[in-house]
Amino acid sequence: MAIKRFKESDNNSLVKKTSLREIKMLRLAKHPNIVQLKEAFKRLFTSSLLSKGILYLVFEYVDNSMLEILETNLNGLSEEEVKKYVWQLVKAVNYCHKNGIVHRDIKPENLLINSAEITLKICDFGFARYLSNTSGDMTDYVATRWYRSPELLLGANNYGGEVDCWAIGCIMGELVDGQPLFPGESEIDQLYLIQKMLGSLTPEQKETFLKNPRFLGFRFPEIERLETLEKRYIGKLSKSGLQLMKGLLSMNPKDRLTCITHTIQ
Repeated sequence: MAIKRFKESDNNSLVKKTSLREIKMLRLAKHPNIVQLKEAFKRLFTSSLLSKGILYLVFEYVDNSMLEILETNLNGLSEEEVKKYVWQLVKAVNYCHKNGIVHRDIKPENLLINSAEITLKICDFGFARYLSNTSGDMTDYVATRWYRSPELLLGANNYGGEVDCWAIGCIMGELVDGQPLFPGESEIDQLYLIQKMLGSLTPEQKETFLKNPRFLGFRFPEIERLETLEKRYIGKLSKSGLQLMKGLLSMNPKDRLTCITHTIQ
């Protein structure tokens, strides 16, 4: 078993809201590639001044995370392992999206791995939201920067499952050669690295960039030659694998592959 502890959950409204949302989603989620919540309970501690509540979530135990696997495989995994892990990730995200949930924080730390069986399970639904509740009020500050889609980096507050699909594409690349695909040091650097690999932002995204006060006064350096996914992964990824990654990393979220409609051959 693995235990997740939320400190002072009664006295921190954000932590309380996040933890209750995670419990609700995980109790409903029944999928072999989503970590299983076994139990949730709270302990109360009362002093002369105040009463504190600490919430505990008890999960099934999985021995590694994808981050740990990557740290011990600096040159990436075998093509067969990449295919198996990505396929399980796609199935888990597909399940979430079909049930109206966008995870919003797909990253190696949140992917649990049983390396002996080559099985993967998504965990940490603290940032997850129900898609049915979205009405332009979603925060853009979700997902670790390296796995954040262009629209999130540009400040979008009306988006859906396509942000998870972008993260899958980033993780797929990292599994292939062991290196983060877009290791930006800031949001502006992240956007530059994405364009250096995939080409310019869409006209709509460029307009959003210019209007966003967060990027006031910034301009991207001229990109004389694209690095391209083909150049980076030549000889490391099959033609169908490269096609999948390119589809997941489409700059325009409307053109991005979805987990619901796509399967890995």
